[in-house]
Amino acid sequence: MGVGLFDTDLSLNMSTLFISDLHLSPDQAELTQVAVDFLAQQAANIDQLYILGDLFNTWLGDDIVPDEFQPLIEQLIKLQQVGIKSYLMVGNRDFMMGKDFAARCGLTLLQDPTLIKLGQHKVLLMHGDSLCIDDVSYQRYRRWSRNRFLQRCFLMLSANYRQGISDKIKQKSRQQKQYKSAAIMDVNQSEVSRVMAKYQVDYLLHGHTHRPAIHPLGQDQYRVVLGDWQQQPSFIIFDGYQLQLFDSRIADNSDASILTLS
Repeated sequence: MGVGLFDTDLSLNMSTLFISDLHLSPDQAELTQVAVDFLAQQAANIDQLYILGDLFNTWLGDDIVPDEFQPLIEQLIKLQQVGIKSYLMVGNRDFMMGKDFAARCGLTLLQDPTLIKLGQHKVLLMHGDSLCIDDVSYQRYRRWSRNRFLQRCFLMLSANYRQGISDKIKQKSRQQKQYKSAAIMDVNQSEVSRVMAKYQVDYLLHGHTHRPAIHPLGQDQYRVVLGDWQQQPSFIIFDGYQLQLFDSRIADNSDASILTLS
């Protein structure tokens, strides 16, 4: 899929929120409520929201939206109503989300990868799974699961059939993870360098790996990783000058959590 470019220069009086990997599920109403409360709280402080994949733990199609997600949908609509521009990128768990659901929530669907501008800098946004090229079996699955013809066939099935296929895929994934090393499931540094060089960026921001950090790559280049949501939010705020990563696994206001975009 090609790259999208949003020529958006975020000035000093604008704040942008980045989140990823919430993995919301109908049977975890408390986590959905955490997300709703968090977005409501942040609404007064931000101008833009970027969701970088895996908002949901499973997505069977835009025609099957669990009622349990309605509070989140309503909150996203409220963000649109107060003028907050919100963007959605699909992940490896919810890649079947489409324009219909995005439009319902007041979201703009993004390609993966997408280029934006923060201040005077181009930043490449990705979900991050395509960077994990050492996980050969997953990359093989990723290629066929993104096939548009197969996706159309999947959407023609009943809800029960779709759920059954999804359950089998997740079960197989859990079994395979038992035999995969942590390194294999992380990004490949050569692939990171290749992608950043291809898009001529010094900043890459992604999720997926569940390993929140700001990684200096040398020569004033950085890879910024959002964390997954456990019992509390993991997020990044750009205030026009600094990117700050907020995550309980990282000390606040430390060099590991703040990146100045000079």
